[in-house]
Amino acid sequence: MRKLATIATSVALIASFSVAKEIKIGAVMPMSGPLAAYGQVTYEGIEYANTLQSTLKNGDTLKLVLVDNKGDKVETATATTRLISSDKVTAILGALTSTNTAQVIAIADKSKIPVIASVATNDKLTTKREYANRVCFMDSFQGEVVANYALRDLGLKTAVVIVDQAQVYSLGLAKAFKEAFTKGGGKIVKDIKVTSGDKDFKAVVSQIKSVNPDFMFLPLYHPEASMIARQAKQVGLDKPMFSGDGVANQTFIDLGGDAVEGYMFTDFFDYSAPPTQASKDFIAGYAKKTGKMDMNSFTALGADSYFLLLDAMNRCADPADSVCVNSEIKKTKGFEGVSGILNIDAQGNASRSAVIKTVKGGKAVYKTTVNP
Repeated sequence: MRKLATIATSVALIASFSVAKEIKIGAVMPMSGPLAAYGQVTYEGIEYANTLQSTLKNGDTLKLVLVDNKGDKVETATATTRLISSDKVTAILGALTSTNTAQVIAIADKSKIPVIASVATNDKLTTKREYANRVCFMDSFQGEVVANYALRDLGLKTAVVIVDQAQVYSLGLAKAFKEAFTKGGGKIVKDIKVTSGDKDFKAVVSQIKSVNPDFMFLPLYHPEASMIARQAKQVGLDKPMFSGDGVANQTFIDLGGDAVEGYMFTDFFDYSAPPTQASKDFIAGYAKKTGKMDMNSFTALGADSYFLLLDAMNRCADPADSVCVNSEIKKTKGFEGVSGILNIDAQGNASRSAVIKTVKGGKAVYKTTVNP
């Protein structure tokens, strides 16, 4: 009888392993090109999270399929189509910038493939898109955080806004900031338009100097923001500068050098103020694995996009059922992520905190946390 029982147990174990399957998760990231600084650190978080937890409760394993979109909209469309049609992914993580993430969502939505954006903050990203989700805050919240901090904490009453007319991220964040700033009693003394890839900002800084604002708000990505800061310093324009999460990386500080000392920006997370136990554990493991004592916020958000997806999959009878997975993502409440506590609403948007940082001594230094 014991021998028969052993055989039966062995057969049951073999059967349980035989039904376990490999589920593919797509990742669309700018691993090369002008936005590579964002993509590389974000995917680092996704990849490390996968090494920590690659098996679901039912025994299925998760395999990452990374495609480099080079930060380009056409490449993003090609990558998304390939992941869905050829690789048969159940979900997609990415694609960082709001413009490219919108492209991913537009394609994935038609195939009922859920997308979780790590750092795409444009408010309209999830509008009328059933399969769109994110773990970052939205620009309406981020813009309000900047406006209120400038008005109430710093006593700054007038601002120049420099917007990148080629980026929906920049346009959306500028709009949110201006609405909150003027509502709070502030005044926008000048709007200046630039375009991604511009390098000569002499005319821009001259215009700013002539209107003499209390501070400058630059809802830009790091290449343009760092160059404006450097060229402002060259003409003696010494005004406080504030950006959103588009400059939340060390590359911005390295490019800007002394010109970005004192520069302020919003971010999602700071490793020196871990908000959860999951955050503390992940930071410790990351430091041991990489030898880095600090961790970029995009790394934390990348990890959260993966862990939140895994959590939703574990709540589905079939984790490869993309419709169920998407539904469960939108039911997420009180999720203890690396970057903080996350609540996802029916539209796929996250309610979460923001942090404010300043550049000091060539490093981003934590100032405060702002809760929704």
